[in-house]
Amino acid sequence: MDSLIQLAADPTAWAALATLVVMEVVLGIDNLIFISIITNKLPAGQQSRARRIGIGLALILRLALLGTVAYIVHLTQPVFEIFGKGLSWRDMILIAGGLFLLWKATKEIHHSLDPGPQETTGGAASLGFAAAIGQILILDLVFSIDSIITAVGMTEHVPIMVIAVVAAVTVMLVAADPLSRFIAANPTVVMLALGFLIMIGMTLIAEGFGAHVPKGYVYTAMAFSAGVEALNILGRRARQAKRKSA
Repeated sequence: MDSLIQLAADPTAWAALATLVVMEVVLGIDNLIFISIITNKLPAGQQSRARRIGIGLALILRLALLGTVAYIVHLTQPVFEIFGKGLSWRDMILIAGGLFLLWKATKEIHHSLDPGPQETTGGAASLGFAAAIGQILILDLVFSIDSIITAVGMTEHVPIMVIAVVAAVTVMLVAADPLSRFIAANPTVVMLALGFLIMIGMTLIAEGFGAHVPKGYVYTAMAFSAGVEALNILGRRARQAKRKSA
């Protein structure tokens, strides 16, 4: 208890907390985009529940991993070499997660360009609830490990990490439904989001093989693309309003 009071009175701890909360929220964007795309394929009555379960699993995984911080740090130690490059468990998890994202995003793009009979006739959703939760859990694990390792690199105080993780997941929980509704209401945004997932997947694979990709470049590209798409959406709405008033 005394250590927590001392930590609360330390200005550097508050600065570390603010920085880590922002970092965790930014890292959570990837996870949230994936959850939104997956849950939008479920029946309308199951979508919100699936999002809450998916984000709840992310919180549970991250808090559980925080309880094993000492072990998580060792995940960065190489376990074997390929072509002279040492790969750790973290590297292999990132590579596997990146490959999964590439497969999933490519599959979703294919379905968007060549929809099946159910999708073209407005039939039932093409994904089961358990399958959706399973896919979300896989990516939750990948993003959670990356998130916790990032947190460990920024502060040594576990209480700060816990508060930052809870704050970031709370933001995800609040933003999940509005983001999913926005994606569902704007079909072109779905393709843009899938493009983001491909870029994120390639980034995870590159990171796994030791090629560091500054996150600022990735998120700047995403923000620029989102800005252009926002202008397209505003332009379409303006043209529709003009046609209706004509």
